[in-house]
Amino acid sequence: MNIQKYLAFVKTVECGSFTEAAKVMGYSQSGISRMINDLETEWNLSLLERGRSGAHLTSDGLKILPYVKSVCTEYQNLQTQINELKGLQSGLIRIGTFSSVATHWLPRIIKEFQKKYPDIEYELLLGDYTEIEKWILEGRVDCGFIRLPTNPGLETIFLERDRLMVVLPENHPLADCVHFPVEALCNDPFMLLEKGAKAEISEIFERHTISPKVHFITWDDYAIMSMVESGLGISILPELILQRIPYRVVVRELDVPAYRDIGLALKDMKSASLAVRRFLEYLPYRNNPERK
Repeated sequence: MNIQKYLAFVKTVECGSFTEAAKVMGYSQSGISRMINDLETEWNLSLLERGRSGAHLTSDGLKILPYVKSVCTEYQNLQTQINELKGLQSGLIRIGTFSSVATHWLPRIIKEFQKKYPDIEYELLLGDYTEIEKWILEGRVDCGFIRLPTNPGLETIFLERDRLMVVLPENHPLADCVHFPVEALCNDPFMLLEKGAKAEISEIFERHTISPKVHFITWDDYAIMSMVESGLGISILPELILQRIPYRVVVRELDVPAYRDIGLALKDMKSASLAVRRFLEYLPYRNNPERK
């Protein structure tokens, strides 16, 4: 069916290679390549440039892509409607998330959800807050875990206030303190967790007019923990990601308020699929009355 060729084209553009698109879609690399070749032959257009660095859109492909995406979206809407008429016997939930939620919340949520809806499938996209907002607005994902406040065009559900904690090597001079002084963040090399436009840790620096000596910037929580363990510096990480960590580090609360508000966002609650609406019932705040 042509729709599979359209989906192959869109997925190859998103993944940047035939090989990665094949893995995601469950086809062989040659199968993906053949489907896109069929489209190019059918339309008499060159859609993708092939090279060692992957697959990239041609100028014609760039113009065609929004229309192909639109067809794929309408196809997914059709499948959603069919699934709802069948009583949620099958379906797909596409979720944008960041690493701490993917590690500590989603496995438990999905495990419970699967007990009642075992045939629902999932697609998880990991990104930063800005990327996840964009994916929701574009329809790339059905819903996404984000930091609040978010884009006013999205509908949101508050889930949890997550404290931001100072992470220190075990032999740090302030390892035994009860509350870490915010001014002391400037005394050691700092490992900064940051990517995208919404970085709560940099906001702490600005709010208290301090300038830590940033030696390393990444969006990988575990890379930061490993560097702190090795004595390369200190950092601030969300409390959620600091659960069950395998690293020998000390975690301390700051002496000033520091937190992020985690929520789930959708483009429109009313137009969400039945599978997504049922999924919302399994979110963490539903099971803890102390959460807002």
